[in-house]
Amino acid sequence: MVTSHYSPQAENKTIWVFLEQQDGVLEEVSLELLARGRELADQLGWTLEGLLLGQHVAGLAPHGIACGADRIWLAEHDLLEHFTIEAFTQVACQLLLQKRPSVFWLGATPNGRDLAGRLAVRLRTGLNADCTDLRIEPREGLLVCEVSGFGGGVLAMIEMRNHRPQMATVRPGVFALPHPDPSRVGEVISMEIDLDPAIIQTRVIERSVGAGLNLSRVPFLVTGGRGMEGDFKILEQLAQLFEGEVGATRPPVDEGHVGRERQVGQTGVVCSPKVALCCGISGAFHFVVGIEKASLVIAINSDPEAPIFEYADYCVVGDVHEVLPELIAVLSGQQVTYA
Repeated sequence: MVTSHYSPQAENKTIWVFLEQQDGVLEEVSLELLARGRELADQLGWTLEGLLLGQHVAGLAPHGIACGADRIWLAEHDLLEHFTIEAFTQVACQLLLQKRPSVFWLGATPNGRDLAGRLAVRLRTGLNADCTDLRIEPREGLLVCEVSGFGGGVLAMIEMRNHRPQMATVRPGVFALPHPDPSRVGEVISMEIDLDPAIIQTRVIERSVGAGLNLSRVPFLVTGGRGMEGDFKILEQLAQLFEGEVGATRPPVDEGHVGRERQVGQTGVVCSPKVALCCGISGAFHFVVGIEKASLVIAINSDPEAPIFEYADYCVVGDVHEVLPELIAVLSGQQVTYA
């Protein structure tokens, strides 16, 4: 691998988080990364710093500090009003090379992934994508990224010893949101930037944002797997009783029973519900990643040896096609007749 623009010997012991914002609101994944960064910075005695780019976004900086940042690097410019990959890459690269942080994290959103890949190439460093955990080894300051692969069959711990910054992307929902502390004190530093309009090859004509589904924060999540045999209407009935949502493992999504936006797991959405009810799901690791942050996990499976039971707080051994109708009947106050 080529030599990065600055080495571990030239780094500053700081954790940087890209504070992604849209329409004057910080993305939740950026706040989640601040929460995790605050934990690690306190353990190591490092500083936690945010990178905030845009136009007329200075008002967001105090919230970043309240959520854990010690310092916010602020860059405002007319050409940063809307996200364009050329402008954001140019500015972020300038500031990273000036300040040389040891670690740089971004949310694995469409814009965050785009920016992370471009920056990794520009900075001649590595990028660990879609991490399920982030740690920093205290003795050498090495970022340890947990990444799963091969359908969850492999769990890898990846380090980047000789290249800086140590970059990673994390999807929304992997870490908990912080509890903002308005009394926290930090610095907001406005940066002078060099941004040439000639480099920008894209122009935003119009933005249209659909009302998308966000499973990452629903309080009650009913998930179905291959064992549902495509019958997700009954899961919808159950979810409605709790004002919850329905999710699925990959096989039902691939088979077209459920929309792709409802896929839960390593290749889907990482969720943090209060209750996760898993129906007809075997419990492969790449799915478990998606619900392991749940406060309570209930699993229903006809196989008493199903791996999902290792992660569940309550285990029901039975046929989902028999258990669920009776459960719905009881919850709905209907009369249940037992043979």
